[in-house]
Amino acid sequence: MRFSDRRLFDGIIVLVALLLVALYVAAAGGDFPLDDSWIHQTYGRNLALQGEWAFIPGEASAASTSPLYTVVLAVGYKLGVPFRLWTHGLGALMLALTGLIGSRLAVQLAPKQRFAPLAAGLALVGAWHLIWAGASGMETMLFGMFTLLLIWLAWRELDPHPQTIPSVVLRGTIFGVAAALTTLTRPEGVLLVGFIGLALLIIRPNMTWRNLLIWGGAAVICFLIVLAPYLIYNYELTGGLLPNTAAAKRAESAPYFELSLFWRLENVTRPLLAGGQILLIPGMIAYLFLLPRQRQSILYLLLPLWGVALILLYAVMLPLEYQHGRYVIPALPALIVVGVVGIAWLLHLTRTSLMGRVLVRVVAGTAAVLFMIFAFGLGLSAYVQDVTIINEEMVDTALWIDGNIAPDDLLATHDIGAVGYFAPRPLIDIAGLISPDVIPLVGHPDALWDFMRAHDVKYLMALDNQVPGGDVKDPRLCEVFNTHGQAALSGGPGASNMKVYALAWNGVCAVVSGGT
Repeated sequence: MRFSDRRLFDGIIVLVALLLVALYVAAAGGDFPLDDSWIHQTYGRNLALQGEWAFIPGEASAASTSPLYTVVLAVGYKLGVPFRLWTHGLGALMLALTGLIGSRLAVQLAPKQRFAPLAAGLALVGAWHLIWAGASGMETMLFGMFTLLLIWLAWRELDPHPQTIPSVVLRGTIFGVAAALTTLTRPEGVLLVGFIGLALLIIRPNMTWRNLLIWGGAAVICFLIVLAPYLIYNYELTGGLLPNTAAAKRAESAPYFELSLFWRLENVTRPLLAGGQILLIPGMIAYLFLLPRQRQSILYLLLPLWGVALILLYAVMLPLEYQHGRYVIPALPALIVVGVVGIAWLLHLTRTSLMGRVLVRVVAGTAAVLFMIFAFGLGLSAYVQDVTIINEEMVDTALWIDGNIAPDDLLATHDIGAVGYFAPRPLIDIAGLISPDVIPLVGHPDALWDFMRAHDVKYLMALDNQVPGGDVKDPRLCEVFNTHGQAALSGGPGASNMKVYALAWNGVCAVVSGGT
C-alpha cells in the first residue's frame, strides 16, 4: 500500500468517524442513551473530586465493570473539561482509532486489494452500532478498539524483528500492558488475551523457544502488575475478583437460563444483524474458506474466533438483549473486518467471471448502501430515541428527587445512574450493583420488600416492571411523581413511565408533599 494512499485513507476514516459521532451527539442534544452512562460519570467525578472509588461518597464500592474507563473519565473532571465534551470526544476518538487499526489489519490480509483498507475502515466507523457506542458514554467503543489493537500487536510478531533480548522484552512488555488495559476495560478481554497467547505459542512466529519464553514472561509480568491493584481491591471489598455487577446481572438474567442455548444465542445475536453487516456474512464465510492454509493463519483466525467467542460467552453467561446488543457490540469490529476482507478476496477471485463479479459487486454495493441507511436513518433515530427516554425518565426523575426528597430519606431504585449524578445520596440499589446484600434477593419480591422495610426505605423509584412483585397497585405504594414522558410509552406493550412512590408500610397513603 502506497504511503500517499494510507495518509489519504486515514484522513477520510478519521474525518468520517468524528463527523458521525458529532452528528449523533448534536441530534440528541449532547446527553447519553443509557442510565449506566451516568453511573460511569458518577464514579469518574467522585474519583476526580473526592479521591474515592465510590458511587456514593464515603461508601467504597466495586460496581464499575470498567475501571480503566472510570479513570479516563476522572482525568476529564480533574482537568476541568466539560464532561459531555470529554466523554463524547473520547468516544469519537476511539471509533476513529478502531477504523484506523481495522484498516491496517485489512492491509496485512489483502495487500493487493488497494481499496480494501479504506473499505474496512469506513465500514467500521460507519456501522451504526459502533457510532452509537462511540456516542454512548460507555466503555464499549474503548473495549472494541483495544480488541483490534491486541490482535494487531499479535500480528506484528509475524514481521521480522530484531531478536535481541531487549527487543523481545520490549515487545512482550507492550503486549502485556495492552492486554491488561483491555481487561481493565472489560473483564471478558482476558478471553482474547488467552486466545492470542495460545496462538503465539503454537506458531512461534520468528522466535526461538528461548525468545518466546522471554516475550511471554515479560507480557505476563506486566499484565499482572497493571491488573493487580484492581483485582486486590475487588477481593478485599467483595471476596471475589470481579465487581458486584457480574453477580447482579447474572441474577437478573436467571429466567433466561431455563431456555435453550440456541434460543439464548439467537437472542444475543439478533440485534447485531440490524445493519449493513448482515450482507458481510458471505464475506465472513469466504474468509474462513479462502484463508491460506499456513501456520501463520492461526493468528488470522483470531478475528472470527474472537467475534464468535464473545457472542457465545454472553449466550452462555449473560444472555441479555439490552440496548441494541451493547454487551456483544465489541464483537462487531473483528467480524466487520473479516467480512470486508472476505468480500475483497471474492472480488479478486471472481474478476474473470462476469456473473461472479456482478454478484459480489451487488452484495458489496448493497452492503455499503445499508451501512449508510442505518447510519443516517434508523441508527440515528434509535440513538435520539434512547437519549430522549433516559432524559425524560431517569434524568428528570433524578432532578425531581434532588428538589423534593431530603437526602436523609432513604431511597430505593433499580436505576441508580442519573440519581447518583444529579441527586447524590445514600441508596438501596434493588438491582444489586452497589448494594451486594440485595443480589441474593433478586427474583424474590417478598424478601426484597422485607429488606427495604428493615432498612426503613422511605421512597421507591421504579418503572412498573421494576416494582418488586410487579403489583403497581400494592397499597404500600403512594405515587408522588410520574414523568409522563411520551418517548418511553412508544416502546409498545409493557412500556411505562418512571414513578416515585412514598412507601406506606402500614398500607395507608397519607397526603405527601411533592407533585406529579
